[in-house]
Amino acid sequence: MRWPSNGRWWFFLFRSRLMDPDMEIPSVERLTSARIPTVDGEFSLSLYENSKDDKDHLALACGDVADGEDVLVRVHSECFTGDVLGSLRCDCGEQLDASMRRIAKNGRGILLYLRQEGRGIGLLSKLRAYNLQDDGYDTVEANRILGHGADERDYAIAARILDDLGVSSARLLTNNPQKIESLAEHGVEITERISLEPHVNRHNAEYLRTKVNRMRHILDLGPANGHAQGNAHGTSLRDLKQRIDRYFAEKGRPFVTLTYAQSLDGSIASTSGTPLPISSEQALRFTHQLRALHDGILVGIGTVLADDPRLTVRHNDGTHPVPIVLDSSLRFPSDAQLLAGDGPDPLIVTSPNADPDRKERLEAHGGTVIELSCGPEGGICVKTLLRSLGERDFSSVMVEGGTSILTSFLRRQCAQRVIVTVAPMFVGGTAALSSLAPEDQDTHARSDFPRLDNIQQRWYGEDLVLEGDPVWPVASE
Repeated sequence: MRWPSNGRWWFFLFRSRLMDPDMEIPSVERLTSARIPTVDGEFSLSLYENSKDDKDHLALACGDVADGEDVLVRVHSECFTGDVLGSLRCDCGEQLDASMRRIAKNGRGILLYLRQEGRGIGLLSKLRAYNLQDDGYDTVEANRILGHGADERDYAIAARILDDLGVSSARLLTNNPQKIESLAEHGVEITERISLEPHVNRHNAEYLRTKVNRMRHILDLGPANGHAQGNAHGTSLRDLKQRIDRYFAEKGRPFVTLTYAQSLDGSIASTSGTPLPISSEQALRFTHQLRALHDGILVGIGTVLADDPRLTVRHNDGTHPVPIVLDSSLRFPSDAQLLAGDGPDPLIVTSPNADPDRKERLEAHGGTVIELSCGPEGGICVKTLLRSLGERDFSSVMVEGGTSILTSFLRRQCAQRVIVTVAPMFVGGTAALSSLAPEDQDTHARSDFPRLDNIQQRWYGEDLVLEGDPVWPVASE
């Protein structure tokens, strides 16, 4: 049986479906339940024993599932390497995290955690299969060489646990048609399949292609047939939020995410001072998700004068960040959208010798003007700024530009994450960055330039989003 690939249809596989009379029907017993608060939301964790094996299977329930109809369900098989260690060889840990987030956001649902390591072959055989995969065998071939089936999992216990929880029909989070068929054979009505799209990286690309080509999994591996590189565990928004919290707790100054959109030739505008829409709608929504994750969003006065931006998260649900504008000569226009929009009033950072009349006028319109000492070249000192923002309890700042601001943060090694959107267009306009050479040197060796580590690539529409951690040859504090 081949399931349609779009994941948006209804299955009506009823409990009246004929079952094999010889099929063993295990019994389950709920031993205890406990409240489990998580970063995604609050769940109730129940531990089950059963008559089929000696393993402790788990059910994580969110909200009221008592009526049992169309409950959002994830049936997840244990994967120590993916779930616990964050291995990039599979997409299991990512599926677990994504399922918990979706169920919590939905406010109602169940995640079953079945002790079926390695598709039922156990951790020892799974690790041996990994070694065979490193020798060139795919995951199906490796299992069979070891004397196992491609997938030895059974979902009878899952069906009984769902029955114990009162589930009469389920909307199943899965890419696996076999899971749907097995649950239906055990009497579970599946009314909808909801896909879990993976991030593809160089470690799991072949594994995911094998799932599609040999195990019927319904996956869209994206452009290049799954060869795009990514790090599924290091780049989720939740992971970034955890990094932000840790960094601020340790350093006392905000975590800086530097992000911008450019054309293929590295342009961020057609000409200086002229706005140019670059990002696709999909990439723009992702950018607004990032904005909502940060306490502040920082641009230079040139961006305000050229674009008159709002710097909100209007394309996404979330809290608007506080706009921070670097304006050493206080050119900020009193009719700017930042002073009249829906978001928080802006924080305008200027030099100590700024015009007091302009300062008074901007504050009368709702802006907050703070004076900081200038750097040697006359601009705002980036490190002084970050210390000041830390004292104001900003745990994170997203830096969006323009050219001089982006260059300053990179040159002074004041960014912890860099995210660049590349649009498939040529502009031949204003470059995103100026030279990153130290001010006191005309040239420097290639090895002196910052590079990105822990790189991920993902596609949003036709745009490629590249992100990673900037690494300099010599760290600066």
